[in-house]
Amino acid sequence: MNIIWNLFLIFLKIGLLSIGGGYAIIPLIQEQVVSQTEWISEKMFTDIITISQMTPGPLAVNTSTFVGLQIGGLCGAIAATLGCVLCGVVISLFLYDFFQKHQNSTYIFEVLNGLKSASLGLIISAAATIIILALFGTNTLDINSIFNKLNWVALMIFCVMLLIVRKWKINPIIIMLISGIVGIFFYL
Repeated sequence: MNIIWNLFLIFLKIGLLSIGGGYAIIPLIQEQVVSQTEWISEKMFTDIITISQMTPGPLAVNTSTFVGLQIGGLCGAIAATLGCVLCGVVISLFLYDFFQKHQNSTYIFEVLNGLKSASLGLIISAAATIIILALFGTNTLDINSIFNKLNWVALMIFCVMLLIVRKWKINPIIIMLISGIVGIFFYL
């Protein structure tokens, strides 16, 4: 029961501090469940992010649910999900009223621009973490051993799929399916 309560409190804090949602929340979740509590490994976290992206629904909620499920079973999934969304719902209700009253304020507009910049930084951090883990198999890089740890197959698949997406604008679901099939041939 203690782990369920801890999951709820950690994801309540993550939900409270997650400005930008989606990809911006990934570094916060990773910091809490991988680095600080060490409940799951980097590899498991990356797998959870991958699954969360493929399932319907918001990325932050899906990630919270899968992390909770991995750590505390069904009760953990419920606790993590409720913790993640509770603050957002309450804050959204208050912000709606606030913005209705101050919708023409220049100061409020500038504050929102600052928050957009912070969200972009968190999204870039999440993308960098996932790419580094996929290409090097670790979250920490030593500049001297970059070429020794580099997963050349993953880099090749990434570059080819990026080229296909950019050049022919193929549906991302098809790209994920192709990447999965190619991954089966290279990694099994």
